[in-house]
Amino acid sequence: MSDIFIFNKPFQVMSQFTDSDGRATLADYISIPAIYPAGRLDYDSEGLMILTGDGELQHQISHPRHKLKKTYWAQVEGEISDSALAQLRTGVTLKDGPTLPANAERIAEPDPLWPRDPPVRFRAAIPTSWISLQISEGRNRQVRRMTAAVGFPTLRLIRAAIGDWALDGLAPGEHRKITLSDEFKRYASPNKPASRRINYKPHNKSPRPTGRKRSR
Repeated sequence: MSDIFIFNKPFQVMSQFTDSDGRATLADYISIPAIYPAGRLDYDSEGLMILTGDGELQHQISHPRHKLKKTYWAQVEGEISDSALAQLRTGVTLKDGPTLPANAERIAEPDPLWPRDPPVRFRAAIPTSWISLQISEGRNRQVRRMTAAVGFPTLRLIRAAIGDWALDGLAPGEHRKITLSDEFKRYASPNKPASRRINYKPHNKSPRPTGRKRSR
């Protein structure tokens, strides 16, 4: 049996437990000993992270060789065009080479969705739109670079799912424990589509940090 912890990482939180620059980290929200992130999520991105103390499981989840698909919701600047979606589905060329084809589709703003703190800065004259993008690679800032390459810069980025594990019901800063059997791979099947909805449960108070206090 193996345990994982799924965590909804808030905006501007480091995906590690320490930071020499005093930024918020996982330790502000999680006080469970001897667990580590299975993969990373950018400081300015939000959403699903998986943590575990099982090294083999950590490798299975995080290593690109296993092609575990990750689903992102991206709010982009402008009304996303059919041609831009077609480019994402075919694969786009970045500075470090062409990407694999992605599953890309236009979606309505996920509902319900928590407000970001601080909020996204908009330009009044330019509309925004949302897309769902599913990839199996793990390049640095890949989703942001992909949408920029097709002419639609990302304003807000949320990781909604990793394989079959999804945010379902987790507010920002909350985590939940899941115990897996030795056949855990069926839970992380890269071939099943992830749910588009968050099923976010609103609550009136912010999660209380359980680690060190955040530096201001």
